[in-house]
Amino acid sequence: MAEHASSSARPGGEHPGAGVRLGLPATGRGAVAGWGRRVLGLLVDWGAATLIAQAFLPGLGREIGPLAVLVVMHVLLVSTIGTSLGHAVTGIAVRTLDGRPVGFARGTARTLLLALVVPAVVTDADRRGLHDRAAGTVVVRR
Repeated sequence: MAEHASSSARPGGEHPGAGVRLGLPATGRGAVAGWGRRVLGLLVDWGAATLIAQAFLPGLGREIGPLAVLVVMHVLLVSTIGTSLGHAVTGIAVRTLDGRPVGFARGTARTLLLALVVPAVVTDADRRGLHDRAAGTVVVRR
């Protein structure tokens, strides 16, 4: 039996896959990215930010330097090409709900909320953190 993409629940109260109610495919390219890819991508980004901070910003400390580099990397990369280094490595990207590029305003808002951590870990059934909901974005498989 076919399920309409805009349906919020299946018969029996089950919810469709993450992103389906947003009009995204349940699996494959364009589907909402899984937690494993997202966490691995963030770890890659944090590692790169730490190396850059240690090399070029040693006076900012072990916590603030990498966070500052991570914020700059995410604002610049996600806003312009829709993916960070870690996202690219793990095959994911950030897009608006209608599939367009994120842009500077949304990318900056999303990144600043991501840096606060809590908005990123409070998620909905579509795996969108508060930072994605506020920016009108979603992380998808490429």
